[in-house]
Amino acid sequence: MKHLQRPVRRALLVVHVAVSVAWLGLSLGLLTLGLTAYTTQDPSLTQAAYRAMKVFADWLLAPVALVTFGSGLVLSLGTPWGLARHRWVWIKFWLTLATAAATIFALRPEIAHAAAAGVPDSSLVGAPVVSTTAYLFMTAISVLKPWGLTRRGRRLRASAARRAPRTERASRQDQFS
Repeated sequence: MKHLQRPVRRALLVVHVAVSVAWLGLSLGLLTLGLTAYTTQDPSLTQAAYRAMKVFADWLLAPVALVTFGSGLVLSLGTPWGLARHRWVWIKFWLTLATAAATIFALRPEIAHAAAAGVPDSSLVGAPVVSTTAYLFMTAISVLKPWGLTRRGRRLRASAARRAPRTERASRQDQFS
């Protein structure tokens, strides 16, 4: 894929960060509602908390997860970071894919079931804890960019260095002499 032009890349980066932060906030909100529903002694509050979770699940979870995944994928493919060149990008890709799939195919149906039943469900505390932890971890590696290049990234870098014209390499060495 051709590299994105700077204005497009910046706009996409803003979208990606915004929806990623929204996904984290949504997860924290679901955690709060899940804890409330699970710990209260009031059945009507349990029912209300699960119904509120269902509103978020029905309207926000899937779109936010998919836009986060899609914008991250386009950014990785359209920038020098690449999808499989750096370990932190590769790990974020797979974690985002896994959490998006779990959100859409497991969490949303579980919330719908709990909203219909109105009975405390510990899985609706555990799932947001896991997702919040995953999103915080992905945020940290996005900022810190640890672990360096993947094997593919090292191979691509070495290949690019071999293709660099001799005069360009010589002039770079002369600069440091």
